Amino acid sequence: MGEIQRPGALYQQVAAEIRSGIAAGEYKPGSPLPSEAQLIERYKVSRPTVRKAIAALRAEGLIEVIHGKGSYVRALPAPAVTIERTITRSGTTFRTGHHAWEQAEAPAIYRTATTAITGPLLGLAEGEALFGVDRLLTDPDTGTRALHSVLIPFATADQAEQLAEAPDTEPEQIYAVLTAAGHKLTWHETVSARMPLPDERSTLDIPDATPILHTARVTHGTDDRPLILEELRASADRAQLGYRVTSDNLRLLHAVETP
Repeated sequence: MGEIQRPGALYQQVAAEIRSGIAAGEYKPGSPLPSEAQLIERYKVSRPTVRKAIAALRAEGLIEVIHGKGSYVRALPAPAVTIERTITRSGTTFRTGHHAWEQAEAPAIYRTATTAITGPLLGLAEGEALFGVDRLLTDPDTGTRALHSVLIPFATADQAEQLAEAPDTEPEQIYAVLTAAGHKLTWHETVSARMPLPDERSTLDIPDATPILHTARVTHGTDDRPLILEELRASADRAQLGYRVTSDNLRLLHAVETP
């Protein structure tokens, strides 16, 4: 009795019981949990203990609380959209998998600098000058949102006048510009999953306790030199990533990392 009298241990035990019920199918995806009063009666605990248990399960992403209705077991549907990450080329024209996505607002253009994370990806020291361009994209069929960012080192922009004058050039066109400047392009992409920052959660309209997919694609030029960095972020419960792997010279390498 002594251990379960401690509030922390008690609400954790209630949460564990409900979690087991979800795993066993007693509470099915999309169905409501018993009311607070029913949970109080069932587990012989106080209202604050039940509320702490519900809050813990909500933080885990197992349930969602709908104002005025109660707590529901969170449904886990298949992702709403597949974002094709393969790059294709026909002559001097490049095509990416999200070319048909719509821009929800005008691109945001700014000047920034490499960080301890972006610097190594671009082969630069921390604090090197960059052009940055952020785009909020939406899939016209599902309404799924994605944040796309491009970081262009000043050294890359110096090689292509168009990039210096218009950093918000579409990525597909950037590839064409760099190719025209004499580069034979290759790409390297990594994919990770992490919890969103507060501004990412609101912009992408992400439910509580839902991770995002974060891709980092580096375009390499002649001598494998990094030229630009693109980042794409999307809700992991709304999107999945697709890759077409071929054996030709246009290659896209990718790896999956887990936090």
